[in-house]
Amino acid sequence: MTPRIAAALLGAWLGAAAPLATPAFAAEAVRELHGSADAFGAPGVAIAWAVLRGADEAGTVVTIRVTADPARYASIEATGVDPFTQQRTPIHAPTPTTSPVDLRVPRARFADFPRTEFRFHAAGGAPDLVVYFAGVPDTTPEFVSRAELDSYIAARVARLNAEGARR
Repeated sequence: MTPRIAAALLGAWLGAAAPLATPAFAAEAVRELHGSADAFGAPGVAIAWAVLRGADEAGTVVTIRVTADPARYASIEATGVDPFTQQRTPIHAPTPTTSPVDLRVPRARFADFPRTEFRFHAAGGAPDLVVYFAGVPDTTPEFVSRAELDSYIAARVARLNAEGARR
């Protein structure tokens, strides 16, 4: 068999096999996005981070507000992951996206489980979107009063949602 004939046969075989593999791959595909700043926006999703400083590190709490378009995502859950052992710990159980979700997590928790994954699920099934962060983003603002934090995070999420609506 000449090299030219072998290449043609290989090309034909790969072309015939490709449609067989595509549906299984497409069904398993989960879009994964890296959030690197204290605010993250994508179509139908907004995530904003802020820190409420306590008297000491043990009393310092990270607040994360997550909103999602209920027409696109039915529920959201959050998980902490140790990137070295892959051990996972739940941060927030699956919750309907009918209202904003506020997570309040002791900052010390990020030492053991620095990767935070937000999993957005369509109706019934595996997540369609995973947004992950490696630790508390460096740009996360810190506040000394809950009122200032709540005001900031509400305004930040509103801006992200407005920007997403324009896309």
